[in-house]
Amino acid sequence: MKPDIERLYRQMARMRFFEEAQADLWNRGLVPGEMHLGMGEEAVVAGVLDHLREGDALALDHRSTPPLVARGVDLASMLLEVMGEEEGLCGGMGGHMHLFSREHLAGSSGIVGSSAPMGAGFALAAQYLDQGGIAFSFFGDGAANQGLVLESLNLASAWKLPQVFVCKDNSWAITTRTRSVTGGCLARRAASFGMPSFRVDGTRVERVWTAAEKAVRRARAGRGPSFILASCPRMEGHFLGDPLLRVYKEPLKQAVEIGPPLAKAAFSRPLSALARRCGYLGNIGRTIATLGGERYLTAIDPLLRAARLVPEESRARIEEEARSEVAEAVARAMEGRRRHG
Repeated sequence: MKPDIERLYRQMARMRFFEEAQADLWNRGLVPGEMHLGMGEEAVVAGVLDHLREGDALALDHRSTPPLVARGVDLASMLLEVMGEEEGLCGGMGGHMHLFSREHLAGSSGIVGSSAPMGAGFALAAQYLDQGGIAFSFFGDGAANQGLVLESLNLASAWKLPQVFVCKDNSWAITTRTRSVTGGCLARRAASFGMPSFRVDGTRVERVWTAAEKAVRRARAGRGPSFILASCPRMEGHFLGDPLLRVYKEPLKQAVEIGPPLAKAAFSRPLSALARRCGYLGNIGRTIATLGGERYLTAIDPLLRAARLVPEESRARIEEEARSEVAEAVARAMEGRRRHG
C-alpha cells in the first residue's frame, strides 16, 4: 500500500498556512502570551494522522494546532481561542497550549511529557471499549526524559495498549541541545520496553507514513504500542520571537539591546571570575551559532520536499484551496471578535 501524496500535501499545506495565520495574529498583538508553532513538523503530523479513523484519540503537546487542523477541528474556533475570545474552542480559557475538543477526542497540554500518560488513558479506554480505536501521543525529544513518559512506555507495553508514541526530534529542549542531557538513543530506549521502534526522517512525509502504517496496524490488531522517532526542524525556534533567532533577524538592534548588559555583566566585580564569565558567553555564542545555522543554513523545509512529489498543476490547486480555507477562517474569527468585542 502506498500513500496518497496529494492528500498528504493538502494536509501539510493547511497546517502551514494556518500556522502562518497564527503568526500574523501574534505579530499584530492579537494573541496574548507566547506562541509555540509547529512549523517544520507538518510531515510528521500528516504522515501519522493520515491513518487516523473516527474513534481514535489525540494526546498532544504545546504545539497542538497542526494535529488539530488535520483532525478537522474548526479553524476559526481555534483562532478565536488563541486570541482569548469567549467564542473560542475552549471559551477563551485554554489558549494555544491547552486546546481541547471533546467531539474529536483531542486534548493538548503545556505540561512537558503529559501527552504520553494522557494517550495511555485514551488507549486504555479504547481497549475496554473494544471498538478498534487507538491513541496517538505526540511529544518532543526534550520531553522524552520525563519520568511520566517512561512510565507510560512501560505501562503501554505491559498492558498492550493500542497506543502510538510519536517523538518529534528537533534536537532541542527549549535552548538546550538534547544530546547534552540525554543518555543513549531514544529509539533504542523505547525498544527496550518491548515495542517496535522506528527511526524516520521527519521531513519526508512518505517515510513517516510508511512507519506509521506499521505502528497503527499493530495497535489496531491488539498487539500493543509502537514508538516513532521522527527528526524534524524547529523552524521558528522555541517560540515566536525566540531571542536566539532575533539575533539573526535584527542583528544591529539586538547588538545594541543585549551587547552592553552582557559586557557589563562580564566585567563586573570580582574580576577574578572574568574567565568563567567569558566561558558562559562563549556557550551562549555557540548556542546562537548552532541554532542560526540550523534555521538559516541547513534546515530542510518538509513542505517543500513534499511539494516536489506533487504534479505542479495539482500543487497550485491544493495551495490555493488551502490558502482560501485559512483566509476564510481568519475572516470568520475576526468578525466574531468584532461582534463580541
